[in-house]
Amino acid sequence: MHTDTERCVRAVRSKDARFDGWFFTAVLTTRIYCRPSCPVVPPKPENMTFFPSAAACQQAGFRACKRCRPDTSPGSPEWNRRADLVARAMRLVADGVVDREGVPGLAARLGYSTRQVERQLLAELGAGPLALARAQRAQTARLLIETTDLPMAQIAFAAGFSSIRTFNDTVREVFALAPTELRTRAPKTPGSAPGALSLRLPFRAPLTPGNLFGHLAATAVPGVEEWRDGAYRRTLRLPYGHGLVSLAPRPDHIACRLTLTDLRDLTVAISRCRRLLDLDADPVAIDGQLRTDPVLAPLVDKAPGRRVPRTVDEAEFAVRAVLGQQVSTAAARTHAARLVAAHGEPVEDPEGGLTHLFPSTGALAAVDPQTLAMPRTRRATLTTLVGRLADGSLRLGVESDWQRTRAELLSLPGFGPWTADVIAMRALGDPDAFLPTDLGIRRAARELALPATPAALTARAAAWRPWRAYAVQYLWATDSHPINFLPV
Repeated sequence: MHTDTERCVRAVRSKDARFDGWFFTAVLTTRIYCRPSCPVVPPKPENMTFFPSAAACQQAGFRACKRCRPDTSPGSPEWNRRADLVARAMRLVADGVVDREGVPGLAARLGYSTRQVERQLLAELGAGPLALARAQRAQTARLLIETTDLPMAQIAFAAGFSSIRTFNDTVREVFALAPTELRTRAPKTPGSAPGALSLRLPFRAPLTPGNLFGHLAATAVPGVEEWRDGAYRRTLRLPYGHGLVSLAPRPDHIACRLTLTDLRDLTVAISRCRRLLDLDADPVAIDGQLRTDPVLAPLVDKAPGRRVPRTVDEAEFAVRAVLGQQVSTAAARTHAARLVAAHGEPVEDPEGGLTHLFPSTGALAAVDPQTLAMPRTRRATLTTLVGRLADGSLRLGVESDWQRTRAELLSLPGFGPWTADVIAMRALGDPDAFLPTDLGIRRAARELALPATPAALTARAAAWRPWRAYAVQYLWATDSHPINFLPV
């Protein structure tokens, strides 16, 4: 449990939503756990104890508050800020690895023994990987119960439970309500398209959606992504099938509509959409650090809460980064669209213009290099990359060690610092990745009277650490490029 009780009590008394997901308040008298911003009258300090995860609360015998619904809090920003064992394990748990591969599979991906992983998670989070996965299954089950008309048996297996009995027992234990009672109490929501799930993705305020959705829309690959009716839409390659997602910014949440071929992919799809939009970031901490620089302060004050647009598929982004080397955004989209049309898997989209999944690395590895319409050196870079990804000798994923993977990328032919760092920033999620050689950054540096050379600019940017990837978003915002504006 958390030991800095004085700070936690202050956050609970002020109902500070910034701390939602950072820790959970367990009330000893009622055996209920809440998010810090719970609207009820705060309990006495002597009746409060604090845990770093919902799973730890559940394991200690507390049930979720029915008023503030702590299971719907944004995720802890710790797991996206760090690259140590615990953070990488938490990202894999959120991606559903424990449900698909078990704890041994989780440990194998991390390169540690099962005992080491369990010990470190228990020490920092108060719960092991099985308890963390169980809490996530309960959250997924509640979501399906409240937003669909699916039979309970179907929900149980879609959420990852091995039996109906385990599903019923877990829901009752975590929420103090039977599954049918949860459905009866759920607020009625407007109907979605047949087979679609409508969700609300929470985030920590503030959030400036312009650069986030502007970047995704401006770089969208035809057939795989599109901007339509105020929403970014794309196809998703998932462990059990594929899906279509629509994401639209709202003042206090992101409206998400998912269509999945297999509901077992729901947890993974939500996790990847949150990661794509960087929704678990802590903008107050990030902007507070960047505001200490007098050059960045006006940019932050003008539009606080900028996020780093990331990806739902690390291998896909790495391929697109190579296609975008030394060419315009439009040219990179054209190259990617050709690959999609020739080698992507067709999908049906009754609501729009999505036609394909982005080609898998296996499919791209089988492509005749001579058919690729690009310079010979970039063709060699692309074929080497997809070959390494396809045979597993290079792995890009949420479990990647940022520094080690960056070094592996730099060892590939045709990979310079810009390509490695943009993959580190947008695919691997390194919040401190920096692009001093990027054309947009160099233009911003000239306009803001920052050092002109990459070495000098990197030295100047040391004060922005560990949030240099967010500084990049603010520097890009000085340009009039479409990536910086919400599409109309």
